[in-house]
Amino acid sequence: MPIHLEFEQWVPFPLEQVFAFFSNPENLPRIMPTASGTKLIEVNRISAPPLASVREPEKAAGVGSKFNTSFRIISFLPIRKRWIARITEFEWNRYFADVQDEGPFKSWHHRHEFVDSTREGTAGTLIRDVIDYEIGFGFLGSVANALFVRRQMEATFAQRQKKLPDLLR
Repeated sequence: MPIHLEFEQWVPFPLEQVFAFFSNPENLPRIMPTASGTKLIEVNRISAPPLASVREPEKAAGVGSKFNTSFRIISFLPIRKRWIARITEFEWNRYFADVQDEGPFKSWHHRHEFVDSTREGTAGTLIRDVIDYEIGFGFLGSVANALFVRRQMEATFAQRQKKLPDLLR
């Protein structure tokens, strides 16, 4: 059974800067919880379509780009899991999406959306993460999601929300 999650965060930084940060796969380990020990093993980057207003467009991962990462499933154990993701959608300064080619889920689709947004007179960016995933394993997968997976994803995004402003400075 597919599970749907959404997370939102507003940051007081320009849309172009925020999108550039997120579309560069080398920043992925920086936004993950330190305890996960996320490592970027390999990036097969396909250039995003050129856009004159973007500094360093070659750092963005366009459609077809693949990332091979590893992380600790349980933070205090040395057991690592490999995750290979691929970019399937990309539009400069609006959104990009990735799917899991290999990893812990039966299926995974993560759409990263970015919108210009002003709050209390301050210009910034609204970041929206829309995630649809399946664990598999029927009833046992549903129990694992309720007890562990969903909570871990919520904690991951909560930690990201705390550290992101410092990373964007």
